[in-house]
Amino acid sequence: MLIACAKAMVIFMKSLTDTYTLYNGVQIPCVGFGTWQAPDGDVTKTAVLAALEAGYRHIDTAAAYGNEGSVGAAIAESGLAREDLFITTKLANPMHGYESTMQAFEKSMKLLGLDYLDLYLIHWPNPIKFRDCWKEVNAGTWKAFEELYKAGRIRSIGVSNFLPHHIEALMETSEILPMVNQIKLCPGETQEETAQYCREHNILLEAYSPMGTGKIFSVPQMQELAEKYNRTIAQICIRWSLQMGYLPLPKSVTPSRIQENTQVFDFELDPADVALIASLKGCCGETRDPDKTNF
Repeated sequence: MLIACAKAMVIFMKSLTDTYTLYNGVQIPCVGFGTWQAPDGDVTKTAVLAALEAGYRHIDTAAAYGNEGSVGAAIAESGLAREDLFITTKLANPMHGYESTMQAFEKSMKLLGLDYLDLYLIHWPNPIKFRDCWKEVNAGTWKAFEELYKAGRIRSIGVSNFLPHHIEALMETSEILPMVNQIKLCPGETQEETAQYCREHNILLEAYSPMGTGKIFSVPQMQELAEKYNRTIAQICIRWSLQMGYLPLPKSVTPSRIQENTQVFDFELDPADVALIASLKGCCGETRDPDKTNF
């Protein structure tokens, strides 16, 4: 298995359970199953069970998704050993600050039915509720993250949707650098400044929405690549993400597509095609500016 450096793009992963190694030594499966927009209840529970049956061992959720309880129910019903799973959740925007973070963490753990968490992320750096004091409340949140990490309640800590200036602000008062930054990375959207910053600081890039939006399925170049490699567009997107050195988080609630999205380890995109996909600017819509969100 080859782990990418800043300039090396091809990642020789052979299965869903091959791992990246975070800078603290924790191993994280190279593809995660996303649950954004999956409704709480049977839909999410069934989808997560299907993902685990298909071989996923890395599940990504968030308090804001409202489905942590269903993810937890699927984990419990799966019968899989806890140590074989990697579970991520994220702090909701209204809960920033030390005390609120501690309360939110305990609530998420109860919903998930877990004794420890593999990865906890600050979901957004600058929520509208804290627009005038985001640095201060992020410092309090990160203090709580660090304490939970040191206590063994969380195996790794990180951020999501953070740009370099958000991480720099966090580091003014912190002891521990984020291990992960989960951002939108998909065809035509490579966020080069943020990606390069993370690579230079040994922060793993997780790619949410690796297939962007529904628009990607009607992009002519992607249709041509799917025909060239005899793969689906979704598979091309996930494979591209891996070859870019990202950790993709594909999401589906359809069992056949969940299975299909795992079949990305027996082919490789040509370097020219990797570059082509990266160049398709705007094909998946614009990324939200985290300093201008209205939530």
